[in-house]
Amino acid sequence: MGRKSVTFGQKLVISFLVFVLIPVVLIGYYAYTSTLKSVREQITSNIQGTLRQMKDNVAYTLEDLERVSDLLYYDQKLQQYLRSYEEGWYSYEATTNYLKPKLLGTMKSTGTPIWLSVYVAGDTLPEIYYSQDLEVNPLRFKVGQFELYHLARIEDRPWYLEISDVAAKPDASLYWRQIETDARFHNISLLRKLNDEMRLDQLGLMRITMSIDDLFKTIDAQKIGEASYIAVFNEKRELMHDSGTSSVQVPPQGNTMGSNGYFSVEEPVPEIGWSIVAYIPKRMIEKSALKVRNLTLSVCAVSFLFLALLSVVVSRYFSRRVTKIVSVLNAFQEGDFQRRTTYSGNDEFAHIFRALNEMGHNTDKLIREVYVSKLQKREAELAALQAQINPHFLYNTLSSISRLAKFGEIGKLHEMVMALAKFYRLTLNEGRIVITIDNEWQQAKTYIDIQKIKHKDRLDFSCRIDENILEFETIKLILQPFIENVLEHSWYGEDRIHLKVWGFSQDDTIVFQIIDDGIGMPPGKIADIFDPNGIKVGYGIRNVDERIKLQFGPQYGVSIGSRWGIGTAVRIVIPKFKGG
Repeated sequence: MGRKSVTFGQKLVISFLVFVLIPVVLIGYYAYTSTLKSVREQITSNIQGTLRQMKDNVAYTLEDLERVSDLLYYDQKLQQYLRSYEEGWYSYEATTNYLKPKLLGTMKSTGTPIWLSVYVAGDTLPEIYYSQDLEVNPLRFKVGQFELYHLARIEDRPWYLEISDVAAKPDASLYWRQIETDARFHNISLLRKLNDEMRLDQLGLMRITMSIDDLFKTIDAQKIGEASYIAVFNEKRELMHDSGTSSVQVPPQGNTMGSNGYFSVEEPVPEIGWSIVAYIPKRMIEKSALKVRNLTLSVCAVSFLFLALLSVVVSRYFSRRVTKIVSVLNAFQEGDFQRRTTYSGNDEFAHIFRALNEMGHNTDKLIREVYVSKLQKREAELAALQAQINPHFLYNTLSSISRLAKFGEIGKLHEMVMALAKFYRLTLNEGRIVITIDNEWQQAKTYIDIQKIKHKDRLDFSCRIDENILEFETIKLILQPFIENVLEHSWYGEDRIHLKVWGFSQDDTIVFQIIDDGIGMPPGKIADIFDPNGIKVGYGIRNVDERIKLQFGPQYGVSIGSRWGIGTAVRIVIPKFKGG
């Protein structure tokens, strides 16, 4: 069974649906992605606002500690005491009556738990400090306390050399660093020089230390949403503080996009060069966008169904008219050029139907004339060929039968009579012009069998016919005339002759080759054979060639190659076809 063809109406519906489906899908996809982007931007904006508020709280704490440092930095009297290098009673009085009350008062001016260390350049003031146990967090027992050291203790420390060269001019910059044991105990320190504004000289250094947890105590992941996570990174992108679920895998480089179903929003803290990064589950966006997505899908589905129904109606309107045209063309294809159709209206289809009706009438008339003319010509040519072959061949064969009977060769006589009967049965072939290659080959082989009986051992015959080509069809009498031509015109008197017949498939064609080692043809004879005016030379060969071209087209037919004294090779090419 052949493949079921798709009708014009179905193609019209399919193409319409395709062109409708693509815009609907694109619009739906754009609407969904735009909504998703809008929801994400809204959520991101809200989270950004929350993070900004958290950052402002952190900045407020930092500003509070900077205000505390200002109380010492801009105190002129403090600068006067630090500038004096007198020893003895003056140093004791300065320390007791002013420095200690000033530093303690400064500590109490903030509500943030801190620890204050002051390093002075002069060594006349006595040092004041507590336990130096490096294994204990100083904020555990030094909160609200201060310590006074000589600057010489830290002049060779890397962190001190990093923030200020000793020879450099004094400045009022603030440095937030983790120095000494800060990193171990999760603390951070504010470092600031104490300068002599009159002499432009450095009087010392203050260090205010506080806990990182106290600095970021206002950061709470619950303010962002369930299953969210907030991380604080330092300038090296190291995790310093976090809040929320611990299931989030924080990217090592602090990427803006999170992992494992999270996305991130980042807010910098420029005062200390750190960043606050919030990681929010993507399902928050998906949950928010689910309703819009469902609505988008519903609108797209309804639009598609409506347009699909419209396409069916439109396709039926046009397909009925096209179906009528196709039915007329199918009738024409089957040879029924008397088929007519009617159509009411005055549009393009009405013009097409009128043109088809007129074309069918004219074509039917023309085909009948041409067909009858070609049929008569073809039948006449075939009849002429058979008329030429049969009497001469029959006369020679009957002479051979008489000679066999005279010499009493009953077996060969019987074989020749049976072969002759078979030959004429296949030649008549119920009057059909187109026969199978199998029948054509059997007829040619029967002719050769008769000739082998007649010529005995002087005829050496071989064949190689591909069995796969026997089921195809051809016009009859395309092999026998060439075999007869070999036996009639290519022999050297009483010498042996070798005859080969090959048949094989080549792409979409079938090729026959008839090769002999007879006397060949003199130069110019092949051109005379195919000359339409050369009636007396090679009529049977030219007849076969013309009938093949007439039946199948000019690209098929007969070609001959020959050399005088060596032999002849004939090549016959026909298309592969099977009759209906």
